[in-house]
Amino acid sequence: MTGSRRSGAFVDKVGIIGPMNEKNCGAVVTGSARGIGAATARLLAARGYGVCINYVADETAATAAVQQIVAAGGRAFPVRADVSDPDQARRLVEETADRFGGIRVVVNNAGVSQHRAFAEMSPQDWDFVVRVNLSSAAYVSMAAVRYLLEQPFGRIVNICSLRAMTGSGHGAHYAAGKSGLIGLTKSLALELAPDITVNAVSPGYTNTDMNAASLASKGDAIRASIPVHRVAEPDEIALIVGFLVSESAGYITGETINVNGGVYMR
Repeated sequence: MTGSRRSGAFVDKVGIIGPMNEKNCGAVVTGSARGIGAATARLLAARGYGVCINYVADETAATAAVQQIVAAGGRAFPVRADVSDPDQARRLVEETADRFGGIRVVVNNAGVSQHRAFAEMSPQDWDFVVRVNLSSAAYVSMAAVRYLLEQPFGRIVNICSLRAMTGSGHGAHYAAGKSGLIGLTKSLALELAPDITVNAVSPGYTNTDMNAASLASKGDAIRASIPVHRVAEPDEIALIVGFLVSESAGYITGETINVNGGVYMR
């Protein structure tokens, strides 16, 4: 992308623009019925964004997430959509934009983990996991760009994983998909600047349903391997996302922020 609809930074402290009215805009958070996605949706709703609660199968969790946000005075609605399908990803984006009068923030959080030795992995296993963890972020972002460009600034945050940094001994397709998110993040940061920033957040072990089985069986060993001796809570990851989508983070793009308690350091 060449040129810009605006010049200069988006720094309200020096009067270039005033604070954004987040009550007139929407945020897309994929995979937001539970875990990090739900925590991120709650945080953005508390800031005034209208948020979609995206789910594929767990309608009960999605309904509960919407009710929690609405009870706290926020705006949210549930959308069943498999964002690894480009048509459903586009529908999710369009419904959110129509409901809330536009989109300023996209958080690509949808993901799936599958333990599978590479020697036993089928092509279908590979395609499914990479499609959910990588392609979905591309499809949602493709559909959202035109809405983001209508805003004074736009933000995309991709939720990555510790395994993108370390690899995985039991899920090469998962690690490959999450590693691909880093390449997508850097590429979109270059192409969409200066109007849209694109960053990634790479959580380590977090107290979510995806990690529940591992934490139940190996929790003590996992915590002992982490310098801070505990796992993250979803709200802690959401706070990092919340900073990256704010006006204050306008000079950060193309970065991957590791949030893992020190288990992996660059």
